[in-house]
Amino acid sequence: MQWEKQSTTKPAAVFIAIGGVYVGQSVIGGLTYSGLPAVLRQGGASLTNIGFVYLVILPWAVKFLWAPLIERFRLPPTGKNRSGLIIFVGAIIAASGLALVGTIGPQALPWIITCLVVVAFTAATVDIACDGFAVETLAPKQRGWGSTAQVGGAYLGSAIGSGLFLVLYARRGWSLSVFSMAAVVLVLSWPFVLINQYIQKPQLRQHLPSLRFALQRREVRKGIILAGLFVTAQKFGISMLGPYLIDANISLLIIGIVNGTGGLAVGLFSAFCGGVAVRRYGSHKVLILALIMQSLLIMSFAVFSILPYVQQTLILICALAASSGVMAFGFVALYAHFMAIADPRQAGVDFTLFQCADSVVSMASGVVSGIIAGHFGYSIQFLCGLIPSIAALIFICKAQLDFPMVQHIEN
Repeated sequence: MQWEKQSTTKPAAVFIAIGGVYVGQSVIGGLTYSGLPAVLRQGGASLTNIGFVYLVILPWAVKFLWAPLIERFRLPPTGKNRSGLIIFVGAIIAASGLALVGTIGPQALPWIITCLVVVAFTAATVDIACDGFAVETLAPKQRGWGSTAQVGGAYLGSAIGSGLFLVLYARRGWSLSVFSMAAVVLVLSWPFVLINQYIQKPQLRQHLPSLRFALQRREVRKGIILAGLFVTAQKFGISMLGPYLIDANISLLIIGIVNGTGGLAVGLFSAFCGGVAVRRYGSHKVLILALIMQSLLIMSFAVFSILPYVQQTLILICALAASSGVMAFGFVALYAHFMAIADPRQAGVDFTLFQCADSVVSMASGVVSGIIAGHFGYSIQFLCGLIPSIAALIFICKAQLDFPMVQHIEN
C-alpha cells in the first residue's frame, strides 16, 4: 500500500518541507491582499480600483478544475512522484512574476493585477502538489502537526507579505520590497525540492485521479459540506470586524499592530495548541470546541456593539486577538480532518475540493456580511453570524465525522 510505505518518513523533514511552501504561498497572499492595497491607497488609487485586486483570489476558488491534471502528472503510473518538480517550477514562475511586478511599478495597476493572477494560478497549482504530498506522506498521528504547519505557515507568511513588505517599501521603495518578497518565495521552496528527492521512492500506481472519483465518495461530499459550514461559522461573524473597530474609535495603527505582531503571535501559538489537541483528542472534538469558542466570541461582539459603554479599547483589542487565535485553532483541526479523509491516491484533488469550498464561502461571507452590516448595523450582522455556527455544530455532532483513516483504500 503506497500510504503505508511512505508513513515511515521522518515527520520533521516533511514539516520543514511543507511549512516552507505554505509560508511562501502566504507571503504572496499577504502582499496581494494587505500590502498592495495599502500602497495603492497611499498613492491615491480609488477604492473601486483597489477592489479589483481581489480578483486575484479567483484561481484559488476554481483550482479544482485543473487539480486532476496536476495529480495525474504528479503521480505517474511508474516511478517517483513529481511533487518536487512542480514546486520547483512553480516557485520560479511565481518569483519571476513578482519580480516583474516590482519592475512595473505600482502605477500600472492593470498590469500588476495581470501578473498577480498568473502568480496566484501558479501558487494554487503548487498548493495542489504540496497538499497531496503532505497527505500521502504523513501518518495519521502526524496530521495534526501537518495542519499546524499549514495554518502556522499561513500566519507567518501573511505577516511577511504584509508587514515586512510595507516596512521595506517605506524605507527602500517599491522595487526592492517586491524583489525581496520574490526572493523569499524562491528560497522557501528549496527545502521541499531537496527533501522530496531524498524521501520518495519509485512506485507502481494504478489509480487515475479524477473529480468524479472524489465526488462519488461519501467522505468527500461530507467534507465539502463541513468546509462550507465551518468556514462560514468562523468567518461570517467577524468579516466586518475591521470596520466595526474603526467605527468604535480604535485607531488604524493599533489595529495594524494587533493584526500584525499580536495576530502573528496568537495565531502561531493557537495553531500549535490546535496541533497538540488534535493529536491527543482527535479533530472531531477540537472542531466542536473551536465552534463553541467562536460562538461565544461572536456573542461578545454583538454585546459590545449594542452596549457602547463596554466598547473599551483594551476589551476590543483582546477580543480581536482572540478571534485570530480561535480561527487558527479551529482550522488546524479542520485541515487535519481533511487530511484524514483525502484518498492518498489522489490527495491533491480531494484536498483541493475542500479548499475551493473554503475560498468560495469566504468570498460570499464577506459580501453578505457587508450587506447586512450596511443595512441593519453591526449588532444584527454579529447575531446573524451565530446561525452558521449553530448549524456547523449540529452537523459535526450528528454527521459522525471521524471516519476510519484508510477505509477508502482498503475497500
